[in-house]
Amino acid sequence: MKPAHLQRHLNTKHLSCVGKTAEFFQRKLSEFKGSQEKLKKATAVSTKALEASYAVSLLVAKSKKPFTVAEELILPAAVILAETMIDKKPADALKTVPLSNNTVCRRIDDMAVDIVDQVVEKLKLSGSFALQLDESTDVSGEAQLIAFVRYRDISEINEHILFCKKLTGSTTGKDVFHVIDTFFSEHNLDWKSCIYVCTDGAASMTGRVKGLIAQIKKVNPDVQWNHCIIHREALASKRMSPELHEVLNDAVKVINFVESRPLNHRLFERLCHDSGAEHQQLLLHTDVRWLSKGKALQRLLELRNEVSAFLAEHSHPLVVMLENTDWVARLAYLADFFSKLNNLNLTLQGKDTHILNMYDKVCGFMKNKKLWESKCEDGDTSCFQQLNSYLSAGDVDRAPIVQLVSTHLSRLNSEFNHYFPDIESKSAKLDWVRNPFMTESTDNNIPTRLQENLLDVSSDRGLKMRNDQKKRKRRLQHNKCYAAIETCVTLISHYQTGKWQSMVIASIVVCSQLKCFTFALLISEG
Repeated sequence: MKPAHLQRHLNTKHLSCVGKTAEFFQRKLSEFKGSQEKLKKATAVSTKALEASYAVSLLVAKSKKPFTVAEELILPAAVILAETMIDKKPADALKTVPLSNNTVCRRIDDMAVDIVDQVVEKLKLSGSFALQLDESTDVSGEAQLIAFVRYRDISEINEHILFCKKLTGSTTGKDVFHVIDTFFSEHNLDWKSCIYVCTDGAASMTGRVKGLIAQIKKVNPDVQWNHCIIHREALASKRMSPELHEVLNDAVKVINFVESRPLNHRLFERLCHDSGAEHQQLLLHTDVRWLSKGKALQRLLELRNEVSAFLAEHSHPLVVMLENTDWVARLAYLADFFSKLNNLNLTLQGKDTHILNMYDKVCGFMKNKKLWESKCEDGDTSCFQQLNSYLSAGDVDRAPIVQLVSTHLSRLNSEFNHYFPDIESKSAKLDWVRNPFMTESTDNNIPTRLQENLLDVSSDRGLKMRNDQKKRKRRLQHNKCYAAIETCVTLISHYQTGKWQSMVIASIVVCSQLKCFTFALLISEG
């Protein structure tokens, strides 16, 4: 600022300071800076309080609780615990931890951004990654796009969620591609590094012209696409004969009549409570949640007597279905069948599940289907527990039910063969990945450099011997574990006969091997 302007400001705004020496103004400057330092100390958050704020915010995010729970519950509870157990001084220190609603929100956003930055940095270092996408509508009616990535991280393969974005408009392939491409551009990710994409079989994903894969191939022609195995399994098991489909629809109508109306729900709950039933409510079914079908039918089968009494009390027309033995037998089969599908579906899910395990699980299920079909052709329904128990206990004509089950399983085999063609041969081609020491030839589809590396690994006898040694150690540990389990069973049997006192030391050794609490259990019960 010009000296004339400073002089005019001094004469007009600070007339009392006119004519003062330079030392006077220097003293005023040091006083002002000192007051600023005091203000910073009063408002600054200590490092430990800041660290605690982030730690609590992380717990709030993991527990999926409202952000206000930290300030309204967690912090007051921590202060009370500190005052009661320690002293008032630590409690006062806890009150300095910032845990307001907005603060927790900022902390979670900061951690989310940091995690995304870490994942993006690892994707850039890995050089290539696979992308898995799914678009669905949440309970509020908003379309959500979620993306997972799998990449090489130093010496292992890792997978992590990349983003979850809301689709504001339509959900066509171009819209989905625009969201992904925008994210890639913001984080400087190259489409050439995306070597594999996994989606469901919807037209918006697989369309030849406007689908997502078609849009991705425009920027990366070498990208490969795979149809989600879980989605294929759901599609293959979706088609049923008209007789079984009618039973499923009637069962859903019965469940909706009881559970979709609050009054009926309360009355049915009281009926189950008065009758001493194990469960007191039915489970709703929705097509979006694939596992709900088996659980809903299983619960309806268990409470069929209570449901029949409730429908008869309300003069519902579907009460005749629950009194029809053929209809109940078909319901029992559907409950067994979808329970088996649920087990398969659960084995295909989870973190670090790869295509090798999924191929093995699907192949095993397809072989089991053939076994079930051959058993049913012989009139044996023991592979379906609920159906077999109902047919054995009730006066039901077995022949039509067995024929219906056999026909459904035959059609199911055709559907699985359609959605999983040549799955065994495809799985066998990946044996070199499962065990590189078992193969002397390689797949010609992989690059020559990788074929050379694979041959070098398979020829390394020292590495093979170390691998075999690790396998022998694992088998030895398993054998010790089985022996310890057998000893535990012996201990429990001796405990039940009153002869366990002489085996206390052995029980301690066994418990240390199994990391269980058998000895503590014996002492507490004794």
